[in-house]
Amino acid sequence: MGNIYPSTHPLVAHKLTRLRDRDTEPKKFRELVREMAALLAYEATADLLTAARPVETPLASTSGAALAEKIGLVPILRAGLGMVEGIWELMPQAEVWHIGLYRDEQTLKPVEYYNKLPVEPTVSVCLILDPMLATGGSACATVDVLERWGVKKIKFVGIIGAPEGIARLQKEHPDVPIHLAAIDDHLNERGYIVPGLGDAGDRQFGTG
Repeated sequence: MGNIYPSTHPLVAHKLTRLRDRDTEPKKFRELVREMAALLAYEATADLLTAARPVETPLASTSGAALAEKIGLVPILRAGLGMVEGIWELMPQAEVWHIGLYRDEQTLKPVEYYNKLPVEPTVSVCLILDPMLATGGSACATVDVLERWGVKKIKFVGIIGAPEGIARLQKEHPDVPIHLAAIDDHLNERGYIVPGLGDAGDRQFGTG
């Protein structure tokens, strides 16, 4: 599958198993989402551009590197919120822009309800954050919003993806890399990923 990058890191696999466990309580679930987001973002940002930067160590002058691209984190509300803090710890200079979408339970199509992006883009790279890539509707709608905004480099960072959602995002936006902890088996009749981990938003916020 082109442009799809499932993680092979042992720590990701270990944490994902704990995340799937139905007995994992919301507090621990949030911690695991945050930790996994940092690990996945580390892999997803391996190709960021850098610029040479001189630096004075306690012993000598040398040449280092500084990020040359402005990063935007775009969590899809509400489940994507739990991924922000983990990535912010790695990139505290990143901007955070929220896109509010919910899935209509009858049509399974995304409905946009919140978008406060400024007129002109303020970042050059956007990481879309959503734990679950299920039908792909919300992910594709978010990419559409960011492309209209003028962002040239967009990546999707999630935890679990279903083949149906991956295929849709690849079809509609083949230039968007997809970074995941795992690819699961299928969607059920309600549009939930199987085996999955349940509703990521409900499990984070204790509303399930």
